[in-house]
Amino acid sequence: MVQEQIDSAVERRWRERIDRWRSSGLSIREFCVRNRLTESTFYLWKRELQARDVVPSAQPKFVPLTVIPSATVSVEVRCPSGHVVCVPACEVSALVSVFAALGLQAREAQPC
Repeated sequence: MVQEQIDSAVERRWRERIDRWRSSGLSIREFCVRNRLTESTFYLWKRELQARDVVPSAQPKFVPLTVIPSATVSVEVRCPSGHVVCVPACEVSALVSVFAALGLQAREAQPC
């Protein structure tokens, strides 16, 4: 508990320092010299606070997507009767229905 209070006090102090640097118009080097800070510690805290400020989004991130239709691909079924049935290859349920109907007709000995 005590360590958490120390950590939050240190974090608050560094946030204040970095805010003062941003509004000062000085380079980090000049700001550190004037405030008796080491540059390496300043950069370390600057990175640390940036990492702490990143809040993971609860929502998934989506990117725009453009769907480009592929070339039309179809399955062509030629019956002995001369009938031709063209079914888009991506419609599996349609293919199942067509072949089931053809199988039923074949069992009944009727041509397509």
